[in-house]
Amino acid sequence: MKKRKFGLALSFVLAAGTILGACGTDDSKEGTSSGEGNSKEDQFTVAMVTDVGGVDDKSFNQSAWEGLQAFGKEHDLEKGKEGFDYLQSKGDADYATNLNKLARQDFDLVYGIGFLMQGAINDIAQQQKDTKFAIVDAVVEQPNVASITFKEQEGSFLAGVVAGLTTKTNKIGFLGGMEIPVIERFESGFIAGVKAVNPDAEISSDYAGAFDDAASGQTIASKMYSSGVDVIFHASGGTGNGLFTEAKNLKDKDPSREIWAIGVDSDQSAEGEVGDHNIILTSALKRVDNAVVDLSNKALEDKFPGGEVISYGLTEDGVGLAPLNEELSNKDEVMSKVDEWKEKIKNGDITVPDSLDAAKSFSAN
Repeated sequence: MKKRKFGLALSFVLAAGTILGACGTDDSKEGTSSGEGNSKEDQFTVAMVTDVGGVDDKSFNQSAWEGLQAFGKEHDLEKGKEGFDYLQSKGDADYATNLNKLARQDFDLVYGIGFLMQGAINDIAQQQKDTKFAIVDAVVEQPNVASITFKEQEGSFLAGVVAGLTTKTNKIGFLGGMEIPVIERFESGFIAGVKAVNPDAEISSDYAGAFDDAASGQTIASKMYSSGVDVIFHASGGTGNGLFTEAKNLKDKDPSREIWAIGVDSDQSAEGEVGDHNIILTSALKRVDNAVVDLSNKALEDKFPGGEVISYGLTEDGVGLAPLNEELSNKDEVMSKVDEWKEKIKNGDITVPDSLDAAKSFSAN
């Protein structure tokens, strides 16, 4: 499946052994077998570059890495240059370097995780035209790039339904990372979901301006909870850790207080434990793992959708909702409503708004 990239002039004047040496080929690795008994030459390989959140961010990047691991297990691949791997970015300046490094290591498919890598992938894809790239949460119009997007508004709508049916104060909060289209889709769907079941609820929104600023997340959460908000949904990556910290601190001080946080991307319930309680109400799932497995299989089967945009929603199992907290007093009633609205979305009975303007005029009737 690999195609070695040799200079045309060199191919006319150098012997095969010299060419392989110039390309950095290690003879000791050339005959290495994969779990399926295939040589490196036949082995499909895939890797990803994380954004600044890191591969263990308990959110977006971690979900993508879990997808790569699942794909690797499905095809008997091992972690490393001859199977699946990742490079972690410490800052924006690492994106292009890491993408280029993986392309030069001859990976068949390289993922850039997060919209922040849009520019870097656009540049590197033009330089490394024989490598297939995929970007999550952004669109890059290059023939060797597949763009993965999600209908975040559909998953966050369900989170809004839960929040609207759970709040006792009728005050609900939304904590965003950065004001960009993908986070606007989260906010828009959430607002619509709340309005669908509780039109009297008041929703306040605030943005931290970053996805890795837990301190700002805690400050925003503190202000919201102090104002009477009892449910906060975050779409802010690592910034949301500050929300969890604040909610746990308040719950620890007063275990009888009904205070909730809603996670994002992955099931974040493990982050909400405080004493005998858990402050995570549920999480709006963004199944980056499913998208990574699906697209990797397409590339493996020579069906890579280069130059196309693939969108994953409820129907494609690209978004969803994590299990509800067992401490929720009306859990069964809320879950019944969630299932009802989920079917309406899947059946096309309602279209969840993907912009704030559309959310303001949304009506579930």
